[in-house]
Amino acid sequence: MTRAQQTLSIGLLVSSVYMVAFLGLAPLPAKIQNDIIPVLPIWLIVSFGAYLLFKLGYGVATFNDVPEAHQELMREIQEARVDLQKKGVEVD
Repeated sequence: MTRAQQTLSIGLLVSSVYMVAFLGLAPLPAKIQNDIIPVLPIWLIVSFGAYLLFKLGYGVATFNDVPEAHQELMREIQEARVDLQKKGVEVD
């Protein structure tokens, strides 16, 4: 099973369970049925967005500066310039 098929299967399963709860086909307490189930998708989207914002902020906060990578990139740029100049391409 590919990753897309697995994701689609899980999504269909979750949406089916939600529809059963939303339509009242499963016996749930009235408070849950009337107060929680209708707003559950919005709550999940907001929670997922908060999680992604946290991951982004954490990634920015723990971003390391890598001077070796900068030096390697500059060396590769210089090699590319030399190679292009040998081939007759004008590079500033």
